[in-house]
Amino acid sequence: MIEGFASLSPILQAFLATLFTWFLTALGAGLVFFFREIRLQVLNGMLGFASGVMIAASYWSLLAPAIEMAEEGGGTPWIPAVTGFLAGGLFIWGIDRLLPHLHAGLPRESAEGLPSSWRRSLLLVLAITIHNIPEGLAVGIAFGALAADLPSVSLAGAVALALGIGIQNFPEGAAVAIPLRREGISRRKSFWLGQASGMVEPAAGVLGAAAVVFIQPILPFALAFAAGAMIYVVVEELIPAARQEKHSDFATLGAMLGFAAMMTLDVAFG
Repeated sequence: MIEGFASLSPILQAFLATLFTWFLTALGAGLVFFFREIRLQVLNGMLGFASGVMIAASYWSLLAPAIEMAEEGGGTPWIPAVTGFLAGGLFIWGIDRLLPHLHAGLPRESAEGLPSSWRRSLLLVLAITIHNIPEGLAVGIAFGALAADLPSVSLAGAVALALGIGIQNFPEGAAVAIPLRREGISRRKSFWLGQASGMVEPAAGVLGAAAVVFIQPILPFALAFAAGAMIYVVVEELIPAARQEKHSDFATLGAMLGFAAMMTLDVAFG
């Protein structure tokens, strides 16, 4: 089975890998059928864990390989890393300013992005969907990088990244669906909306993989771009959300565990 997966094109590998990360989002959202509420400290720990995974992945799976590739290509190694990193953050900042969305627990009047009459439930899902764009891009670019056949990238490393993103998607799916249920939305609709937030990952993954397969010179920039996009999401959204009211120590411990888990996956298998 592993040999069969390795023989597939990088774009198809990226598609299958992001289907897996989407599946784990749906699996986490499925917890809404068993729980109506989630304790605040548990939610903070989940969001902290997701933050830790994304921070670790940004360096171990994206920035470090980007710098190595630039060095192998004979260029100035920090230029694509810095420019790509900043461009990724600006990209998500632009989406955040344009796409209407609403964070859980806030009134409808606190919606961000362009003014919209969209329903509250849709705005809540779009807030999480923005988070999933850089995750899908990161996995797609990691698999697309395999086409370059460089020593700094490997199938095991790309699989480790997909596994890490998938693991953090499980609590993230629960963190979307269960608060929706608490707001009075039915279990079935809460599940549907929760898993829908991960649907963007396969699309972003295929787009990222295709971009670097067909335009290989942008690979170091693309890896750093995905890293910058993820760090922006962590600092702008996940960490503030994870430190709601009290129980912020659960968020910190969750972040430490998430970072350690992703680092272990990437270093051990990448």
